[in-house]
Amino acid sequence: MTVALEPALRAKRDTGAKILAPFVTAGVTPDWLDVVRAVAAAGADVIEIGIPFSDPVMDGPTIQEASARALSNGITPLGAVAELADLDVGVPLVAMTYYNLIFHSGHRRFARSLAESGVAGAIVPDLPLEELAEWERAAQDAGVDTVLLSSPVTPDDRLARICARSRGFVYAVSLMGVTGERQALSGTAAVLAKRIKAITDLPVLVGFGISTEAQAVEAAAAADGVIVASALMRTLLDGGGPDDVGAFVARLRAALDA
Repeated sequence: MTVALEPALRAKRDTGAKILAPFVTAGVTPDWLDVVRAVAAAGADVIEIGIPFSDPVMDGPTIQEASARALSNGITPLGAVAELADLDVGVPLVAMTYYNLIFHSGHRRFARSLAESGVAGAIVPDLPLEELAEWERAAQDAGVDTVLLSSPVTPDDRLARICARSRGFVYAVSLMGVTGERQALSGTAAVLAKRIKAITDLPVLVGFGISTEAQAVEAAAAADGVIVASALMRTLLDGGGPDDVGAFVARLRAALDA
């Protein structure tokens, strides 16, 4: 069952609470669907599902390792999407994928596969605004929101165009570089979140480098919520299971609600 992305996030924001968006790489472990269920039960408001890819240019070592492990387990992009049809977790699912996979599959086929598996949105980080139109049409026709990303160096005029075409929420990339755990949150995160919120009413979520409860609280202060990825996947890669990831998400939820 598809849970619509933007209405769910707006409803959460309107309560005055912060949005928590954990990330799970599809196929990273044989019980990865149980990981998604545990994340939802622990208090996630939306769950980002990473579609494994052999050349994830935006991702740092941890997500790269998770993707490589998933591929070695035999999962395929469309196979991963198909497995999501078995989920009914009560929160929106958003696929994070690279454009090569969409192009290889075909825009409309890939968009339909997401919709048929209950996926409400898609993040395609290597598809620039100028080349978005064909995927954007296919996604819209299938009822899939395309979430666009902005960075600390995005100029004001381009930021306005990104916000105008993004659907579901706007992804604020907190720093220049790849994903990964950091010792401290970048100071650019709050600045970017404030810039975005000044020009759009869409929910604004900050991602990249958020690894601890304290960092999540700090990032969410200027935004509507946070995306946490590498720290969760590191738990799985180091031998943890659904209960361990769920416990981590529960701690993040408690910190954001305090």
